[in-house]
Amino acid sequence: MPPRVRLPAPVRLTRRFRLTLRVRLTLLFAVGTGIALVLAGFLFYLLLRANLRDAVDSELRTRSDVLAARIADRYADGAEPNPASARDAATLLAGGGPIAQVLTADGQVIASSADAGRTALATGAALSTAHARAVWAKAHPHRDGETDEPIRVYALPVHVSGPTGRTTLIAVVGLTTRPTDSAEDRVRNVMVVATAPLVALSGLAAWLLAGAALRPVDRMRREAAAMADAEDHALAGPRPGPGGPDPRPAPAPGPAPGPGPGPAAALALAVPATRDEIEALARTMNDLLARLHAARARDRAFIADAGHELRTPLTVLKAELELAARPGRSVAELREAIAGASEETERLIRLAESLLTLARMDGGHLRADPVAVDEVLDRAVRAAGGHAGQRGVRLAVAITPADRPLAVLGDADLLRQGVDNLLTNAVRHAPAGSVVDLLARRDAPGDTVTVQVRDHGGGFPVAFLPHAFERFRRADAARGREQGGTGLGLSIVAAIAAAHGGTARVSNHRDGGAVVTIVLPAAAPPPPAPDPPAGGAPPTAAHPGTAASGPSTAAAAGGSPDQRWSRRSG
Repeated sequence: MPPRVRLPAPVRLTRRFRLTLRVRLTLLFAVGTGIALVLAGFLFYLLLRANLRDAVDSELRTRSDVLAARIADRYADGAEPNPASARDAATLLAGGGPIAQVLTADGQVIASSADAGRTALATGAALSTAHARAVWAKAHPHRDGETDEPIRVYALPVHVSGPTGRTTLIAVVGLTTRPTDSAEDRVRNVMVVATAPLVALSGLAAWLLAGAALRPVDRMRREAAAMADAEDHALAGPRPGPGGPDPRPAPAPGPAPGPGPGPAAALALAVPATRDEIEALARTMNDLLARLHAARARDRAFIADAGHELRTPLTVLKAELELAARPGRSVAELREAIAGASEETERLIRLAESLLTLARMDGGHLRADPVAVDEVLDRAVRAAGGHAGQRGVRLAVAITPADRPLAVLGDADLLRQGVDNLLTNAVRHAPAGSVVDLLARRDAPGDTVTVQVRDHGGGFPVAFLPHAFERFRRADAARGREQGGTGLGLSIVAAIAAAHGGTARVSNHRDGGAVVTIVLPAAAPPPPAPDPPAGGAPPTAAHPGTAASGPSTAAAAGGSPDQRWSRRSG
């Protein structure tokens, strides 16, 4: 059996045509103009036709009234209505126009003008109706054995007194419709012939107007494409190697804080001075470009800083492992190398956890559950008590009973992590024998909750305050690395506050020490916790204004204070 041959799939010859906005606007305007012209021409034609026919009918009524008056005068003496001679017919039909007749009730022609012919213009149903009332009809007069052009006929009954009693005569007048029909045809032909050029002219005008209106948009598109190409060329340029300078780019400033039009000229589109939607679009795009550039610069700086921070512990870890792998090392040296490697690994874990927290904040993944902030603060102080006691620092919580519970909507774990970071930094920089104050209150009129942590150390450097919440920023970079800090603690605090719809700020107290304040939107209090099981010890909580310190508090939280505290904070 021969092998089956698979035929190729048929090639589709369909093609998708993409019409530009200018073409679409032109076509739409041209079609709209054509429809408007057709409707307007049709209405004008109907109105003109009605007016012309009204003029014909008005003239026929006037002629019929004159003819009816002459008939009444002619037969006022009771004469018998017989066919009149040519002279009498001309006299009788005077005023009736070139087409006029006088008929008997049975349709016999008494008098007829030359253009009306000898055949009755009103016959059949029109003649029967004309006995009682005026009637309109159409007729074709016969002259010299030929049918003439159509005319519009108006027949009016005239009642006269004859020898045999009251007799009804019918006055018939007519008027040719050729002039009106010719006028209608001329108007119709003119409109038909003129529609196509008018549509073409409207389409050309729409093309020019659309081009003029969209020219600034096209210019902005070209400028944006040129900026993208320039950035691509800049990114494709040479980069420093491992031995070169620090590859971390300096954060690019955003738009000027003043009332300027937008970002720097190299990253801004030309704003047309048109005072319309195009100008508003250009300004909005400039603002968007500035924000995108600033965000991209922050991302690049963040990536570079993260790589820089990861490189140091990885380099140290590699060196420790290489030294430990060398032959002839003593047990003490191996233990020291393993301890150093463990310390750098712990630092890497803290950095990774901080980066994951920031990524979670940037991604907007946040629970929205009622959280009692005062309980979170109490638990954080109990957990940090052991670490603070080892450094000779006391922790004091100040929450008035009237403010409890301090409820917000959010993630309890994230709020706890933010408070842990603040306490870690405060304990790290507080001198021995001092107190770290933790204050929480509900602000009037009760729509926000404020959490404030203050130490009594040297405070933040003044130059560091505007950059305190930037990632990988340290007030003292060398000292921070020696103490295991990653420079992400305050950044995480600011990200957690922003994710909960709040704000964070730093300052120096006038009496000395650093102050970090978090303001969060208040919420309804969470439901009360269930009662503990019988025989179980109720959880302890730090009371307002009391100091929480010492190893017993840390043991209540569980685990080694130093190990657990160093894993939680960054």
